[in-house]
Amino acid sequence: MSDKPSSVAAWEALFRAQVSVLRQLNAEFPTDELSFNEYDVLFNLSRQPDRALRIRDLNRHLLLTQPSVSRLVDRLVARALVRKEPDPADARGTVVCLTDAGYDLFRRVAVVHADSIHRRVGSALSTDELHELTRLTDKLRLNAEG
Repeated sequence: MSDKPSSVAAWEALFRAQVSVLRQLNAEFPTDELSFNEYDVLFNLSRQPDRALRIRDLNRHLLLTQPSVSRLVDRLVARALVRKEPDPADARGTVVCLTDAGYDLFRRVAVVHADSIHRRVGSALSTDELHELTRLTDKLRLNAEG
């Protein structure tokens, strides 16, 4: 077990790094077709089996409130980038599905966005450091999800 001052210092360093990198990535976001948050929804759906996820589970992947996610999804539905379907396992629930058009737009943006991520993250760390960062952040996330 580590000491409290070291825990707080590590958290502050991680948080500040995340804020700085996210600001840069948001400023460099490669398209006017999607907002950074809309991209995040498409990204999370693209990683799911059948490119679909219950809206309440999608909420867990995003840094937005549930009402904000619902409004965001409705905007994406209006643009035919996602569709909403009743949850077959729970009639009260809704499943959000990535459409082919949404997936195509996501992929086009992701290629350029990945270049930006590589410039901001990959230029600062070696490959070994990137692997270690991934290992450590996965460990933190799993502990938090507990």
